[in-house]
This record gives sequence, structure tokens and C-alpha cells, in this order.
Amino acid sequence: MKKRNLLLAALLGVATVSGSFAQTNLGQDCGCPAVGSRPRVVLSDYADANGQLSASMTLTCDKTWFLDKKIYVPDGKVLTINPGTVIKARVTTVAQAANATALIVSRGGKIMAAGTKSCPIVFTDSTDMLDGNSPVTNVGKWGGVAICGIAPNNLNFTLNGPSGKCVADGVGYLEGFAAGNPWNHYGAGPDGQRWTSSDPNDNSGVLTYVSIRHPGANLKPDFGNELNGLTLASVGRGTKIENIEVVASADDNVEVFGGTVNLKNIATLWGDDDMLDYDQGYSGKIQFFFGIATDSISAGTTNLDSNDNGIEADADDSKGTKQVADGGANAFKSTPSISNITLVGNGHIVGGADNTGAAGIMAKECTGGIIANSIFVNFRTGAFLSQVRSGTDKGDAYDNWVASFDPAKTASSAQSLKICNNTFVNCGSLKTPSTKVYPLTKGTVTPTKGSGATFAPQPLTNASASDTVQFVNEGNVVVSSVDGLDYTLSFNGAKTALADGYAIVPRKNIATNSVCLPFNDNFFTPVSYRGAFDANSSENWLSGWAQSQVLSISQQHPTDFDKDGDTDVYDYGTFTGDFGKKY
Repeated sequence: MKKRNLLLAALLGVATVSGSFAQTNLGQDCGCPAVGSRPRVVLSDYADANGQLSASMTLTCDKTWFLDKKIYVPDGKVLTINPGTVIKARVTTVAQAANATALIVSRGGKIMAAGTKSCPIVFTDSTDMLDGNSPVTNVGKWGGVAICGIAPNNLNFTLNGPSGKCVADGVGYLEGFAAGNPWNHYGAGPDGQRWTSSDPNDNSGVLTYVSIRHPGANLKPDFGNELNGLTLASVGRGTKIENIEVVASADDNVEVFGGTVNLKNIATLWGDDDMLDYDQGYSGKIQFFFGIATDSISAGTTNLDSNDNGIEADADDSKGTKQVADGGANAFKSTPSISNITLVGNGHIVGGADNTGAAGIMAKECTGGIIANSIFVNFRTGAFLSQVRSGTDKGDAYDNWVASFDPAKTASSAQSLKICNNTFVNCGSLKTPSTKVYPLTKGTVTPTKGSGATFAPQPLTNASASDTVQFVNEGNVVVSSVDGLDYTLSFNGAKTALADGYAIVPRKNIATNSVCLPFNDNFFTPVSYRGAFDANSSENWLSGWAQSQVLSISQQHPTDFDKDGDTDVYDYGTFTGDFGKKY
């Protein structure tokens, strides 16, 4: 254990990194009883035989609500979840995949889960007693939470078809679910339902201060049909999603399929796939997102050996060439605006299952938008730009990024993908069997399908000299280390707590610059630093409620009174004049 973490923990009065995260008194500030004393109530008792809630209902914190099957919040119904409430899901094995448990908010339904900082809402599996003894290797124990809306997506039935999870123009269905069931559909279009026109302002409700633990189970007894920790499918910007935590998911921690929903203050820990994945024309906004992988390259860790990318950015899994024949318009591209994220990989090199990384940013087909003011740590490569369709088709991430680049920013309107003002720490310093990769790479990496097997590292192509010039001119910085960032970690034998902790807040803020101007609207909080956390604050947005706040402690020197990054004679001088005074 690192002595500086212990000292800072003592000074700030927070838990040390070695402690388990127990919440047996979750919701105490809201008058909720101890978690172990709450009687169990089965949710399917309030649903019809097909799992649809029969009426709007409220889940209160005086009970433990048992999710025993797929439960749907149908059109016109509202599921309200009070602060401090615990929802436990029946554990699902691969053999039971068809009966996997999940909570699905269908189009027209709403979820009002407004937890608070002192009384968060927890979704977890039925074996988790919230006593800190549920190991992080318990991934994929149940499905997860999925929300379906009618905000725009780029699905086209002719080009995508059933293999692209599309049932009609503008209408898709959740991965792993039955295509013929309209409760599983998202988006608006000619699928025989009442939603014929999309709405970017669609409102599916509220999720705030919600922790989702051990999700990602397979929903069919074959590979590649896992639900994600939190799935947002054509969810509109009228939906509020802030202060969310996903812990130990077997698939993507957060996946967004189209839509316009905005996300703020999101944390993902110990997942077995991408930390953030978006696709199908997503165009929302994201600020303050934190993700960290396990120490999967060390001996003895099980189930968490295939952590993939930090961000997997995509817009067209089917790779339909006609989707980009649009004169450079953004109709089919994913164009989110993303700022202030900190993503920490585990140095993973060899791919497993369908992994294509590991990259801090894996930018794939039709990827546009902007990723800025962020910190990526310990990935095989910092940013990978796909060239699968470069050439006659165009439209891949590399084409969108390199188009009409102008360092002076006088003629860059055609550049629909911008990666700027980011810091890449120890990304690209690891060796494959035959070559060394660098922070910026490009090429045609193709997923390798399999189940549980390990595959050789896929070849990557290093950026050209001109690519590197553009990368640097856009404010991106490549370094081997940053003072205060310590991403080495290890778990105790039970995998319930860290034996050796990490720190993901620099001692001094890494400043942004004028190359990539700060976002200026009502959603983005104006800040002048890179990454998800402010080094000048003794607390962060995880403090006081999230499992991750116990495990991520700032590396600010506790004796650095003038906050210049060092403890020296100047710090001594700031307090000697006040020594002995009473206040």
C-alpha cells in the first residue's frame, strides 16, 4: 500500500484503499432500515405473465426488490425508485440465458430513479449482501438496465437488416433480445407501432446517483449476446442521466445506440469490455467520465482478462458503403461532444473474444464528433483511427479526422472528427511480438470472434509523420508519466478490495489550451483542466456515494499548502506565521 494514500486518507477522513466497500446501512440518511432487515418483494408479482408492469409503481427503500425475470416498464407506465432503494437480480448462468434477468424501460415508459448523494440507489445481484464481500470477478451475474426511446438513430433496413439489429428504417432492437417483440424495439419508424417520427428531446425519465453492479449476462446461450451494464438505445436529451456507476460488468459498461442523451459524472470499474461504447449515429454530450480496468495482466485474476477499449466509437457496424455517400454530411455519423474524461487501461495487448483493442480511443466506421480535454492512461495505443473503408468509400474515422486539417483552424469545417487537447500517458509503450506501437495508430483491425480463447495481437499501423504533426498541433500530448498518476494496482486474494491502490488525479491540473476551445453551452461545466477530476479540490463528484470513491484517492501532497505540486520551503513559510494562533 502506498503511504501517501494512507496519509491523505487520514487527513481527509475518508476510507483507505484497502478497505472493503460496505453499505449495510445504505439510505440511513433517508430513514431507510438496515439492508439486511428489509423483506424481499418479488417484482414479477406486479407484472403480467410476459413481464410487463401492470401499473405504474414506486419501489420504496423499506423493502429489497427482487428482479426475478425480465421486467418491462411499458408504454404509458412509470417506475419510480426512491432514494436508498436496493434492487437485487436473480443470478443467471449461461445455460439459463433465455431467462436472464434485466430491467427494460420500453418506448413510452419512464423510470424515475432519483437517488441522492447520501442515499444512492443500488442495482446488484442476489448474492451481494452489500457488506463489501462481493468480489469484482463476479461479472455477468444478471443482465443490466436498458432504456429504449424514440430519439434519432441512423438505422436503415436495406443496409443494416436483421444482422444489424434493425427491424425497419429508424427502428432497432436490443442485442440479445427477441427481434419480433416491440417492447425490445427502440427508435421511431414503420414497425407497426405508434412512434413514426423520432424526437431528439424524448424523455425517458431520470437516473441520478445510481450504482449498477455485476451486470452483463448473456441473454442467449451463445457468444456475443450480452446486455451491457447500462444500455441507452435512442434515448433523448430530455432524459436526465447523471452520477451513475457501473461496477464489474461482463460486457460494455455503458453502451449508447443512437439517440441524443447527455451524460455527466459517470464512473465504470472493473468491466470486461469497453468502458464507453457508442454507435448508430449517437449525437449527445458527455462530461466527467471515469473508467478503470483491473490488473488483468497479473497472475491469479480470473474472468477479467479481456478488458478492451476506453472508448469504442462507431456509427455503422454493418459497414454499408452507401451510408457515407452523403456529400460529407453527418447524417450517418456518430457526432457526440465529449470532454473531461479519465480512462485507465491495464496494458492489455493480446485480444480475447471479440476484442479489437486495447485503445484509449478506438474510432471506427463513420465516427465523427469531438473528444477533448481528457486523459488516457496505459492502453496499447492511445487513439486508433479505422481505415476499413478509406479509399473510394471514405467515411471512416481516419478520413473524418484528417480531412482538410488546418493547424490555424481557418479551413477545418470538413474535419468531422476532432481529437484535441488530450493527454496520453504510457499509451503505445508496450511491445507486441514483432513491432512497437505508438500513441496514434491507424489501420483495419478486425474483431476475432471466439469464446474464452486468447488470440495473437492484431497488427497496428503507426501514424505517418503528417498524422503526428496534426495530432500534436491539435493540442494532444504524449508522455510516459504524470506526477500523481499511479495506475498500478492489485487486489486482495478474495478480489473484494485493493491490496495496492491507485491514484488517478494529477498533483497539478493539466491545463487545456486554445487549440481546442472549451465547450460553451448550458450542459458543459466550464473548467480549464484535462480529465475527469480537479486536482485543486479535496473532493470530487464520486465522493460520499460511489464505490469508486473509496478506491480512487487524489495524489495531492497533503503538505503542499501552496498547491504548486511540491512540498518545499515555500509551503513551510505559509503556515509558520500562524503557528500557535487560536481560531
